[in-house]
Amino acid sequence: MTVSSDLILSERQGDVLTLTLNRPDQYNALSEEMLTALQAAIDACRADDALRAVVLAARGRAFCAGHDLKQMRGHAGDEAYYRALFSQCGRLMQSLVQLPVPVIARVHGTATAAGCQLVASCDLAVAAHSARFAVSGINVGLFCSTPAVPLTRNVPIKQAFEMLVTGQFISAEQAAARGLVNHVVPDDELDGAVQGLVGAIVAKSPLAIRTGKTMVYRQLGLPLDKAYDFAAQVMATNMLAADAEEGIDAFMQKRPARWQGK
Repeated sequence: MTVSSDLILSERQGDVLTLTLNRPDQYNALSEEMLTALQAAIDACRADDALRAVVLAARGRAFCAGHDLKQMRGHAGDEAYYRALFSQCGRLMQSLVQLPVPVIARVHGTATAAGCQLVASCDLAVAAHSARFAVSGINVGLFCSTPAVPLTRNVPIKQAFEMLVTGQFISAEQAAARGLVNHVVPDDELDGAVQGLVGAIVAKSPLAIRTGKTMVYRQLGLPLDKAYDFAAQVMATNMLAADAEEGIDAFMQKRPARWQGK
């Protein structure tokens, strides 16, 4: 089923949802309205227990050009407005991480500033060969502070800092080498590569995937010993799940597993 709005196109195929940014003439710039629409779409996913993965895509020549600078300049001098806007964007980025299923960025064209932040905030990313990435706020006198948060959690600090202080574009291949994206493919193979990654995910236990995503991000903020304590607790609980029992039995019996999602 396909459900369309002005700013976000939502298409559900089986247990996979594709959300498509739909401001192609504005290079999918993240206006207040776009942020609100995308947040609503992500929030709706949280209550969908049948959902297995989300693909974040975009229409037009660019993936996302970042914040809508024209809209921002319409509020010149209003610090409260800017605080609220950047907080709204930060909440959206965190909601991608907090979503219990994997979120995969399908990147074509350019992903700049908050658009690069969007890619970095997704769990996985597949980029077309022609895609380019930058945190280019510095070029207009604005350090990309909020994009720096997920960028420095994806990319080694010296390489991230170079991007932040130069505003220079990096290629898709450089983005992959630095850990910003998982795979780079020819432009005409982008959809197939995304679907291949999605297929590999949905073939696994839905319970294990949801458990694992939550565990991975939570342990990142813990000291090493506490991370191991937490991981051991999660894994022990996971071992009691029906899916784990079925998966191990299927492996030993050399047959496909029949996941129950519990």
